[in-house]
Amino acid sequence: MKTNKINIKQAITKGETSLGIEFGSTRIKAVLIDHRFETIASGSYEWENILEGGFWTYNLVDMITGLQAAYSEMKQEVERDYGITIRTVGSIGISAMMHGYMAFDNTGELLVPFRTWRNATTRVAAKQLTDNFQFNIPERWSVAHLYQAILNEEKHLPRIDLITTLAGFIHWLLTGNKAIGIGDASGMFPIDEATRDYNESMVKTFDELIAGKGYPWNLRDVLPKIYVSGEEAGKLTEVGAKILDRSQNLQPGIPLCPPEGDAGTGMVATNSVRKRTGNISVGTSVFAMIVLEKELSRVYPEIDLVTTPNGHPVAMVHANNCSSDINAWLGLFREFSEAMGQQVETNKLFDVMLKKALEADSDGGGLLSYGYFSGENITGLEKGRPLFVRSPESNFNLANFMRTHLFTAFGALKIGMDILTKKENIVIDSILAHGGLFKTPVVGQKIAAAALNAPVSVMATAGEGGAWGIAILASYMMNKDQNESLEEFLDNKVFKEVDRQDIYPDKFDVKGFEVFIERYKKGLVIERAAVDHLVENWGELTC
Repeated sequence: MKTNKINIKQAITKGETSLGIEFGSTRIKAVLIDHRFETIASGSYEWENILEGGFWTYNLVDMITGLQAAYSEMKQEVERDYGITIRTVGSIGISAMMHGYMAFDNTGELLVPFRTWRNATTRVAAKQLTDNFQFNIPERWSVAHLYQAILNEEKHLPRIDLITTLAGFIHWLLTGNKAIGIGDASGMFPIDEATRDYNESMVKTFDELIAGKGYPWNLRDVLPKIYVSGEEAGKLTEVGAKILDRSQNLQPGIPLCPPEGDAGTGMVATNSVRKRTGNISVGTSVFAMIVLEKELSRVYPEIDLVTTPNGHPVAMVHANNCSSDINAWLGLFREFSEAMGQQVETNKLFDVMLKKALEADSDGGGLLSYGYFSGENITGLEKGRPLFVRSPESNFNLANFMRTHLFTAFGALKIGMDILTKKENIVIDSILAHGGLFKTPVVGQKIAAAALNAPVSVMATAGEGGAWGIAILASYMMNKDQNESLEEFLDNKVFKEVDRQDIYPDKFDVKGFEVFIERYKKGLVIERAAVDHLVENWGELTC
């Protein structure tokens, strides 16, 4: 252990490390790894989106504060554990929530608050672009936000100089380079697999659509340049170093890999970049990604076509809502426990409550819930109203209550995934899972395996998350052998000796989920009625 600590100190001093920073939906996390891809130190900053002016957003000040706080906490851990101050690292990678809309003018001013993936405000634009491109454009994609702003004739449009994602913005802030990784770019605008660039014919179609508007830019003028994994996408500038490290110990000149979205880092963190492999990521939202070996037969509004960080086509099913309602209910149970004089540690609360779902009826006892904190594109709802519904005949107990909430967390996702597996006959060899829900052994895997009717595996590294994934991409840029592909690097170096736990779908669970999902589909009219009639700030209106 002592020798290992000396080796790590030497690696930190020499800059033989990689730093990954990811802006997740509830946490900004910084992870420093060594050449064996093990975490040396980490830091984090909790944050939440807010609804402002009709849009889900994050404050620009919080972005910078969170970046600095996560880095500072990681740096302090290194100082505490190894007695040295970080002055350089071998490489850096930035990742963040995919999609969304950040528009800047030529002075670098943010023209409107960051519009996140969570917004369901671009339905008209997304449909028109899908029809014109004959390619599915999801509502959360950057180009959908841009075109909706055009349809709405928003005042900021003539001033646009750059449109990018959150990861692209932070990378630009640190390097001065308007770059984007191809995986993140594929959530902005369709990608041409052959050229590994924006689809040129669709770019021309878009420019023709807005030709009469008289804007002083065309689409290519305002999109960031695409890079693929393994390429260098800029170096840390003096200004960037001062922004990242408030103590100003960090030196400029550190190379950065292409900034990526959380979908791409999830693929890397679960070694799911080969064809016929997939991963499922669970958090505030949930998405599953399957690397395709053939094109889909038609356009599906429920299926996004994106790419791996090295440019391979991926079918992505993304649902806006997943764990928020479960967290809210468990918060209520915590309040009850505290009111009874019982203090319950968070991990134990989740562990006990989630495991109750394994004791439930296969379909959840006839209960129904929708954890829709926001709109849900897959089911066609522009806003959300969390609901729990039961009939007098339902078997209402704690086990069924928990199973129903776990089932509904994957409900919208299952609707999309059934298109791939049942209509397109896509073969999935393995699905790797990551996210907080899988920290409780077995439960999350069993529910996901039932929803997808496919084996679901969790690796020992799954808890590392996207910050670790982007650190791996940063390491790949610096440490790959000549002509070594990302797949080879992950297989032969990163995951060669990593343990994994596999759970296969149980017939009892699969059948129960099929019964539940039919109830879920039929009950959507209830959710629609709640959206239409249970207005926001209902409590204030009735007081």
